[in-house]
Amino acid sequence: RSSRCCRWTQSRQEVAGGERPLDLPVPVLSLQLSNTAILHQIRRDQVTDTCRANSVSNRKRRVLTPNDLKHLVVDEDHEMIYCYVPKVACTNWKRVMMVLTGRGKYSDPMEIPANEAHVSSNLKTLNQYSIPEINHRLKNYMKFLFVREPFERLVSAYRNKFTQKYNTSFHKRYGTKIVRRQRKNATQEALRKGDDVKFEEFVAYLIDPHTQREEPFNEHWQTVYSLCHPCHIHYDLIGKYETLEEDSNYILQLAGVGNYLKFPTYAKSTRTTDEMTTEFFQNISSEHQTQLYEVYKLDFLMFNYSVPSYLKLE
Repeated sequence: RSSRCCRWTQSRQEVAGGERPLDLPVPVLSLQLSNTAILHQIRRDQVTDTCRANSVSNRKRRVLTPNDLKHLVVDEDHEMIYCYVPKVACTNWKRVMMVLTGRGKYSDPMEIPANEAHVSSNLKTLNQYSIPEINHRLKNYMKFLFVREPFERLVSAYRNKFTQKYNTSFHKRYGTKIVRRQRKNATQEALRKGDDVKFEEFVAYLIDPHTQREEPFNEHWQTVYSLCHPCHIHYDLIGKYETLEEDSNYILQLAGVGNYLKFPTYAKSTRTTDEMTTEFFQNISSEHQTQLYEVYKLDFLMFNYSVPSYLKLE
């Protein structure tokens, strides 16, 4: 196969093992590259092992339908597929994908307004292709995703969607339902507005069996396992939020665009941290913590996140 996937593996091997004159920077670079390649291999193996151990791939060996592929953004020009996970730098990665697919329309990802990056017509997703085209791309393109500690991602989603006054659509769509189900003696105003959901109520809503029976989770708190299907789709690269910049620039380098495109570096001052997450979980009963861990367990295991030290599991 002369796919991008194989081309980038080849170029990496040449850097790592080719003949070269004695010139210090090149071996140093190649060592970094091969170390990074090993790191990504370990991450891929972890996913494979978790899928196998939980026999997720065999249990209901369900075939993916185009509807399952709505989160996979396709870049034809560089033969890349990015599965976006909300609350894991997905706005900046969508901006980067717009630069890559824009054929010169944009050069700096940060000149693209955030709301523009989330307009679905600005990027092409894999579900828009025919089945043979989908299979060809899944087989030949370089596929990657970014993950984050599951509970930190969850707190980030809660803070963003339920504690910001401007997110009225989320308050109406989910907040009112959560208040109705989880709050005894709710006021008429709270039932109408749904804009003061407590984190404990949000957690109770997530672990309530009725919730998932009724409809799939919203993408902002849906598991990575359900959004990106890592037991069915073999991702070449798994980036982590904790090493966002290095992992992102490594991917751009493999895509052959690293010389002119760098991942945006700015750090949000409002970013959800581990300390904040610990704080939010203080008021959650150990019973609810245990049930919530079960919901996100595959994400913890698959992406090698240990059980948080603040949890009081039963």
